Amino acid sequence: MKKTDQTDLLYISYYWPPSGGPGVQRGLKFCKYLPQFGIQPTVLTVDEKQASYALLDPSFADEVPPGLKVYRTNTSEPFEYYKKLSGKKEIPYSGFANQNSKDSLLDKVFKFVRGNLFIPDARVGWNKHALAKAEELLKNGTFKAILTTSPPHSTQLIGLKLKQKYNLTWIADLRDPWTDIHYYDQLYHTALAKRLDAKYEKQVLQHADAILVTSEDTKRLFLNKPASIDSRKIHVIPNGYDGADFTFDSKPPKNEFIITYTGTITENYNIDVFLKVLATLLSLFSDINYKLRFVGKVSEGMKKRIEKAGLLGITEFIPYVPHQESIKYMMESTVLFLAIADVDNVYANVPGKLFEYLASNKPIIALGPVHSDMDRIIDECGAGRLFHYTAHDLMLDHMTQWSKAWKINPNLDLPYINHSRFSRESLSNELAELIKGLLK
Repeated sequence: MKKTDQTDLLYISYYWPPSGGPGVQRGLKFCKYLPQFGIQPTVLTVDEKQASYALLDPSFADEVPPGLKVYRTNTSEPFEYYKKLSGKKEIPYSGFANQNSKDSLLDKVFKFVRGNLFIPDARVGWNKHALAKAEELLKNGTFKAILTTSPPHSTQLIGLKLKQKYNLTWIADLRDPWTDIHYYDQLYHTALAKRLDAKYEKQVLQHADAILVTSEDTKRLFLNKPASIDSRKIHVIPNGYDGADFTFDSKPPKNEFIITYTGTITENYNIDVFLKVLATLLSLFSDINYKLRFVGKVSEGMKKRIEKAGLLGITEFIPYVPHQESIKYMMESTVLFLAIADVDNVYANVPGKLFEYLASNKPIIALGPVHSDMDRIIDECGAGRLFHYTAHDLMLDHMTQWSKAWKINPNLDLPYINHSRFSRESLSNELAELIKGLLK
């Protein structure tokens, strides 16, 4: 496609390599595939030397498309002060996954400050720097549209101001709920702070030309905000998988039944029924070498629950690894385990790793609410089964059948999973068609 046939898009994202996580992958893959469909992105992000990234994955830098223009700016954020005052080397993960299950007085103070002095979030200090650079790019460029992606939701306020000043087509990509996020109440907001945050959220929903969300249930959450919002402006484009990332052959072990979980897991992930089922399987099938493997951040509270279940001896904890290495661990597993937090609005949570689980063609066993988006996707793809947090007997029966099948053939890989509609290329095509439709 000729350059003259392409539409220039300013893509504004706080998270960009060397940051890790699903938000980075979403942006990288859009920027990789959008040019195939007539949309040429330019990225505006934060200077990685000043950014407050909880997770780092330098390997993502290798995936930045050649020739993609990336502009980085300064930022003004409080996290260095947080680390000095708290004595902690890490900044808080999403959902405070690297924090203790019980807040100390100092933790409560920090969360109160975060929830009331930094609205919508503590990365709002980037906005003035990003706005200045965005205005420079818009004056000198040929951009027809702007896309802002969050979290951090403060990034959406950049899009709001640019929309008000330049009246360009603006797409707000809200990868997570805003005031309905499951850890919102942990921030000790005052009534005034809640009203201000809700005001920002409604302004974004009202003024953006289109809203992107990653699940149908997130769409329903946002439709309940401003009564005047048109449901047709909210579009579900989920996270997905890139087939080009799956360069490893499937190698399920023959002498071990390995159950792998990738990503972050904390105490509010109610996996007790799964742990109990696995403990029962150890006694029912003493001739099977089960291994439970976590690849990523596991909270100390979760480790204690695993120990209490008597499974510490068969559990392997592997810290955060580069994305490709995480995929390699998936491909060297027997089955994959997935869970979402047992919290309010959990129906809206569709983890990004679900789609890479699908691409692995491994059987999935999941814990979450039945009839949720995650349940529907797993069922429609024929990729495994989701169980409710209390469905002990059903899960035990299911995993018993798996165990019996494994003794006959240790390769439980599924012959076919209908997941092609979740490829990054297909999803980028959807986004490109949306942008072109808005510009008509």
